[in-house]
Amino acid sequence: MNIVLMGLPGAGKGTQAARITEALNIPHISTGDMFRQAVKEGTPLGLEAKTYMDEGQLVPDRVTVGIVRERLGKDDCAEGFLLDGFPRTVPQAEALDETLSELNRSLDHVLYIEVSEAELLKRLTGRRICSDCGATYHVVFDPSEKDGVCDRCGGSLYQRDDDKEETVAKRLEVNLGKTQELVEYYQEKGNLRKIDGDQPIGRVSDAILEVLGGKNR
Repeated sequence: MNIVLMGLPGAGKGTQAARITEALNIPHISTGDMFRQAVKEGTPLGLEAKTYMDEGQLVPDRVTVGIVRERLGKDDCAEGFLLDGFPRTVPQAEALDETLSELNRSLDHVLYIEVSEAELLKRLTGRRICSDCGATYHVVFDPSEKDGVCDRCGGSLYQRDDDKEETVAKRLEVNLGKTQELVEYYQEKGNLRKIDGDQPIGRVSDAILEVLGGKNR
């Protein structure tokens, strides 16, 4: 089964990706992992991608799509794959369609874990970090025993600037615009499956696996 997994930051893609790949016995392929593997193997495209990454630049779509094609052509993808983090734009989605067509394959499902903005803000702004030992907490999902104090060392907990609501809200707004274009693209193609991501983790997993054919967790 060939799947693309989509969702805004905080939607829980990482957790669900692990459950999907375990249930279906297919590889979880993230953009970062693909780049690192291509660089490690020293492929021409991997080395080209490295030059951009070393300079802090975005890797061009041409290179990214080439690396995706190489990865999807590996033996462990013969029975399917879960793509996570690609495509991010409609041009990348179109390039992926062309690549899969050349490989005589197509996408079975595009899963979009849809979470309300209020819930995403709660998840993304709740992180707290110990100023002394670096331990990480979440005010809702994994709070310290004493508010503002680290359980491990007694250090004070703080919120990073990029976890503050104004910063997170701007980041979500930018991501939502790009994601909505992709959602509309795959809706038109008829393979988009929206999943209610506001539910507890287990229920999200159940909803996904039901869409994928009732596979057991």
